[in-house]
Amino acid sequence: MMKVLLINGSPNAKGCTYTALTEVASTLEAEGIETELIHVGHKDIRGCIGCRKCHTTGKCVFDDLVNETAPKFKESDGIVIGSPVYYASANGTLISFLDRLFYSADFDKSMKVGASVVSARRGGCTATFDELNKYFTISNMPIASSQYWNQVHGNTPEEVKKDIEGCQIMRTLGRNMAFLIKSIALGKEKYGLPEKEPFTPTNFIQ
Repeated sequence: MMKVLLINGSPNAKGCTYTALTEVASTLEAEGIETELIHVGHKDIRGCIGCRKCHTTGKCVFDDLVNETAPKFKESDGIVIGSPVYYASANGTLISFLDRLFYSADFDKSMKVGASVVSARRGGCTATFDELNKYFTISNMPIASSQYWNQVHGNTPEEVKKDIEGCQIMRTLGRNMAFLIKSIALGKEKYGLPEKEPFTPTNFIQ
């Protein structure tokens, strides 16, 4: 069965970000795709230290939720990252989690579908949205879009539910993501994954 991970980057287990993510999740479930929500934002997660130990061990040197999530990410068909907006950027704990997850999980992420969801009282949504989408574009992951930027507004879950357009955006995202995942599965079956050239790293002085 196809599966999508949803990452709640808010410290609040069932706050505004959760409310947006559950709107996406319920739509995915209705489309026949299994979902699992992982709460990250309340954990004590340190950032990457660039030790590169994961290149030899296959996992992060800090054995926490990152290493617990990596196998689930590997088996998933897509991932939705949700964050509250702090100072026009994502929650710092979430960023530490994502830096280490995407860097240490060295399996091929090609054609896993990614999507980000942001929640704010008022401003800073698009900056946070752009910040989160960069994890997908560096990983050969297509991004699921909606009818507008994937954002909701409100100071409480009740206020988010009153954001009628925002909730509709989440449902549209869920349907679009389900369609992409199913279409990619059919494409892989018929055509396989795109050919990959050997990675050729360079720096800016060469």
